[in-house]
Amino acid sequence: MSSHPITLTWNRDNKDFGYKSYSRDHDLDFGHGISLRASAAADYLGTAEIPDPEQAFVASLSSCHMLTFLALASMQNLTLESYVDKAVGFLEKGESGKPVLARVELHPETVWAEGVTVSAEKLEELHHKAHQECFLANSVTTKITTVL
Repeated sequence: MSSHPITLTWNRDNKDFGYKSYSRDHDLDFGHGISLRASAAADYLGTAEIPDPEQAFVASLSSCHMLTFLALASMQNLTLESYVDKAVGFLEKGESGKPVLARVELHPETVWAEGVTVSAEKLEELHHKAHQECFLANSVTTKITTVL
């Protein structure tokens, strides 16, 4: 159907390559001049001030859900002014005993255009359908919950 390439680049930045001393910082190039500096989570010796893979994973799920939600709302002539999601991912021990990003909670807040009224039931229906149709939600085993 489609491909979605990125280029990840990491370079050693000092002579020491000890486990606790090598840099986890790297660049993600999305093409067209768009790149992102990333690192491991601070708990895993990364740089706390820049995004880590777990945050990127949560951001991807949140973004996919929002884009699907916007498409569904648009197709039903339900105009939005804004959408904010303060999503959270939870790293937990999986069945194998290894850490997994087991759960992601989406906390979307929507502001509808003037004159647009959406009931709580309709809002829940839109989010449920967005979850069902989101490409990424359909690609992972992580439990994704929308908290309204």
